[in-house]
Amino acid sequence: VIEAYKRGLRPAVGYELNPWLLRLSRYRAWKAGCDGEVSFLKQDLWKVNLSDCYNVTMFLAPSVKSPLAAKLLAELPDEARVVSGRFPFPCWTPSSTVGTGLDQVWAYDMKEVRQAAQSSAEGSPV
Repeated sequence: VIEAYKRGLRPAVGYELNPWLLRLSRYRAWKAGCDGEVSFLKQDLWKVNLSDCYNVTMFLAPSVKSPLAAKLLAELPDEARVVSGRFPFPCWTPSSTVGTGLDQVWAYDMKEVRQAAQSSAEGSPV
């Protein structure tokens, strides 16, 4: 969230349920000089409506990726970009990748992800 803000993405909002991680995020924003410019909200990502989000960055375990992929497909606009750190989405083809190993990130453009999902659904036998 802090890096997104520094790169000009507004608004820069993070969602976290763990109170310790929430405090740590707010402390890091304060330390980076962006306190009051970025927001970290104690909310359940599964209950947040993401339909007005155009840049989504996440660091989540692989076990969460499949159900989250369905939520993102349902809610994000075509113009949205999703960046995933450490673990890729297993069924999505990234638009680009950066880094290697533990520092690798995958970027997905939702329009491309939707087109690929539709193509694969059309090619599947019913």
